[in-house]
Amino acid sequence: MLKVKDVINDQLNKLYELETTDSYTIESVFYRGNTLCVSSQVGCPVECAFCASGMNGLIRNLSFEEIIDQYENSDKENITNITFAGIGEPLLNWDNVKKAFFYFKEKGLKVSFYTTGFPVKNFKELLNLPHNGITLSIHAVNEEKRKKLIPKSADFDKLIETFKQHLDKLSKRKKKSYSIAYLLIKDVNDSNEELKKLAEIAKYLQVGVSLLKFNEIEGINFKTTPDEEYEKAFLFLKNEGVKVTLSNKYRTRKIGGCGTLMINRLKFLNT
Repeated sequence: MLKVKDVINDQLNKLYELETTDSYTIESVFYRGNTLCVSSQVGCPVECAFCASGMNGLIRNLSFEEIIDQYENSDKENITNITFAGIGEPLLNWDNVKKAFFYFKEKGLKVSFYTTGFPVKNFKELLNLPHNGITLSIHAVNEEKRKKLIPKSADFDKLIETFKQHLDKLSKRKKKSYSIAYLLIKDVNDSNEELKKLAEIAKYLQVGVSLLKFNEIEGINFKTTPDEEYEKAFLFLKNEGVKVTLSNKYRTRKIGGCGTLMINRLKFLNT
């Protein structure tokens, strides 16, 4: 179903550029020595303002076969983990993603998700799957700003309450499989007031925060937070009593970094 067009290596990541039978291009990334980050759509309908993957909206969903082909075309003998964190919102291609999830689990792979939680009804179903981790991407702590950063997103209060209701059923150990992601963008969502609210939400949910560093992308007019300010935000959250992690070295690379998976090689962009 998919044909490997190119494989790009840097010192840490390996990016697979894959062509569909109708000549579109998607990407998957092998990182951390054991994890394959897979895409679920060609383009993305959520259109996050900070993300290269959704700059041109949704082209189409990937089929079940196209999702698992990303694994079958990789160095699969080294892969123990699959994460749905590539191009697309997995919940908006839910039937195919769910089918692929069970395929990967039958292979003995650990499967985790990054999601905006939209639509909420599919998020509820995802929460109850035998997954190996879910990170809910919020990126802003009020509805107005979140709608600007994530135009196609669920009602924020409803999303948080849905997450809370599920987490309240879990033991402290099981809650460790869940977290919230917050992409820090300079002068957009990095004020102490917003970070304090983020800490309140994390403590309300009793989960940790993955504090992501924005990767600057041509054509997107946001700026990355300087390292010193990024570290200050980390310490602020930590001092508020939140378990917080920083972007690891694999997710700040030009290939495979958060928000950088491109669809700029799609056929219609070259005409």
